[in-house]
Amino acid sequence: MTGVRLRLRVSIRGAVQGVGFRPFLYRLATSMQLSGWVVNSAQGVCIEVEGDEERLRRFLLRIEAEKPPRSSIYSLESSFLDAVGYGSFEVRLSQDTGAKTATVLPDIATCPDCLREVFDPANRRYRYPFTNCTNCGPRFTIIEKLPYDRHNTTMKGFEMCARCRAEYDDPLDRRFHAQPNACPACGPHLELWDPAGVALASHDAALRRAAAAVRSGAIVAVKGLGGFHLMADARSEDSVRELRRRKAREEKPFALMLPSLDSIKDVCEVSELEARLLQSPESPIVLLRRRPGSIAPSVAPANPYLGVMLPYTPLHHLLMAEIGFPVIATSGNRSDEPICTDERDALERLAGIADLFLVHNRPIARHVDDSIVRMMLDREMVLRRARGYAPLPIHLQRAPSCTLAVGAHLKNTVALSVDRDVFVSQHIGDLETEQALEAFRRVIHDLEQLYEVEPVRIACDLHPDYLSTRFAEGLPSKPVHVQHHAAHVMACMAENEIEGPVLGVSWDGTGYGLDATIWGGEFFSGASIERVAHFRRFRLPGGEAAIREPRRSALGLLYELVGDAVVDRPDLASAFGAKELEVLCTMLRKGLNSPVTSSAGRLFDAVAALTGLRKVTRFEGQAAMELEFALDGVDMNEAYPFTIQSAGGMPMVVDWGPAITSLLDDVGSGESTGVVAARFHNTLVRVIVEVAARVGEERVVLSGGCFQNKYLTERAVKQLRRSGFRPYWHQRIPPNDGGIALGQVVAAAISR
Repeated sequence: MTGVRLRLRVSIRGAVQGVGFRPFLYRLATSMQLSGWVVNSAQGVCIEVEGDEERLRRFLLRIEAEKPPRSSIYSLESSFLDAVGYGSFEVRLSQDTGAKTATVLPDIATCPDCLREVFDPANRRYRYPFTNCTNCGPRFTIIEKLPYDRHNTTMKGFEMCARCRAEYDDPLDRRFHAQPNACPACGPHLELWDPAGVALASHDAALRRAAAAVRSGAIVAVKGLGGFHLMADARSEDSVRELRRRKAREEKPFALMLPSLDSIKDVCEVSELEARLLQSPESPIVLLRRRPGSIAPSVAPANPYLGVMLPYTPLHHLLMAEIGFPVIATSGNRSDEPICTDERDALERLAGIADLFLVHNRPIARHVDDSIVRMMLDREMVLRRARGYAPLPIHLQRAPSCTLAVGAHLKNTVALSVDRDVFVSQHIGDLETEQALEAFRRVIHDLEQLYEVEPVRIACDLHPDYLSTRFAEGLPSKPVHVQHHAAHVMACMAENEIEGPVLGVSWDGTGYGLDATIWGGEFFSGASIERVAHFRRFRLPGGEAAIREPRRSALGLLYELVGDAVVDRPDLASAFGAKELEVLCTMLRKGLNSPVTSSAGRLFDAVAALTGLRKVTRFEGQAAMELEFALDGVDMNEAYPFTIQSAGGMPMVVDWGPAITSLLDDVGSGESTGVVAARFHNTLVRVIVEVAARVGEERVVLSGGCFQNKYLTERAVKQLRRSGFRPYWHQRIPPNDGGIALGQVVAAAISR
């Protein structure tokens, strides 16, 4: 009945804290002459408004239509109640009761309004490196617990001055309840330290001296948003080589930071979609095709791509404006260690690497690396999910029991399910060192504390030697062991919000199989994800040594083809010494330290070695990357032959033997590496389509580290579509092992 005064209660869950949602609701309610209140709760945002029924319904519709751009509503529950007589509209103090289900937002790149202030000499925040508002700034890296209020963040030690407090308390100001709000008078500040921790300068002078040091060729450790960067002149081959020497990072590409989009366009090809991604609030590292130019070759040796990002905090904007040229901006850590977040810890762990340390006194609650993204089929594909993306949840169609999934061994992330949301952690990294393992434990504790839950189920990888598996097995609850490649498929299904049956194509380097062999070239089908096909198996002489030495994968592959006659092959003469070859062949013959594998990743390695591209790698995935890079300028549809063998009740076997035989003929006849690489990739695409045709599932899911390969993924998707299938691939969750934890949560729910 129009005219009768009612009360509307609305509970909103999702990414609604730290994005200006309460100021938005205040402005909306007051503009519509509605009285009541709004409050942050541990679950999201709650609001009550009073007015006539028609106006309340319009208010409800406008919430979704006009919500702040960085917000996301997962659920909106409303009910009409009797009015209680609110006289005005107010923003109430946050509630800290009930289950913690509000979504913690990622850190958001500096907005245009704040950037203008930072470079405006007339503004009180001129050149202030910690400027932010409700539309930008730190979130995940400063929050200590929910709800998201200043006293629950690492900003609690900074008392706002009167002018900042006035902004914070004004519902019409864009800094209304901006929890990190600060200015030069009351907020964090910079200092420049020498390697002994002696302060050389502070505030803006520290920033200017740090920039001058980079310009003069020094390596400077910079404390940023989620940890330290190591910065050096990316134009100087000497500086880059020195950083590689000090960091013991032989050939793995370094990330770059450039002052502006125009400066990026000078060194890289940038599409419209890539430009949008570079300038997005997530502001990730974007893989771009490089142009010939001023970047030192050692930044990314033998790589046609550069990982490039724009400044994403006022500190970085100010530094890059002072420096004026491309810089290395690589994680501030030693190999296989997590990124440094504390300045005193950085002095110790980065000793001998950094010449100077640009630090600040705002504590970092948790380490968060830069995210890495590449464009794939005109969509984003996140390869490393961290700043800007974590810990936004994946929303499941059905709620599992509260589950902690501890992920894989490499590129580790963990995941925690709360109701229907799965919160996937930031990138942790390879669990190869005690420091990395401690970071892994800390992230698990962090997620459980943030959401104040105790998991009732634990999920882990099937591999008995993964440190993440051992951790799970040491907990009181008996863990659910999830096969690695099935987890890949389930992660991709969850991200794409589909349920089985599907055909899952799961290709990567290594994963422990149900038969205790090394899987990695697998096909799954059915609602319960059963293995229906795999690549022909071969042995890896030396086991894990073959991961670092593609020549060993090539030897195992050829031994599977020709047996002991492999010792007479001239294509192996340059890869091994005679004695070494004899020892390895004995290992293969007797099955000593030569595990059996069906891995597509090791198949890539073997082909890279057989074509002469890479016999020994300096970082994980290097051989497969170089095989993809060899495709540059080659456009052809030819492929090598293969067969698919099937026996009743057993998985089909994709026999690569005919393909490798033809490939070796091409190599022997002097065919170009690019043509050989193209035919090999096209063969893999045809394998996918042929297996899909035999299995007969319309929906085909592509997951695993091999599908970071742009050529392989794009060709597979296009060919599947032409053949009448519906392909799905990763976008916001990595196809590599960074997505395993999400799949483990889904698998654990199915296993109930």
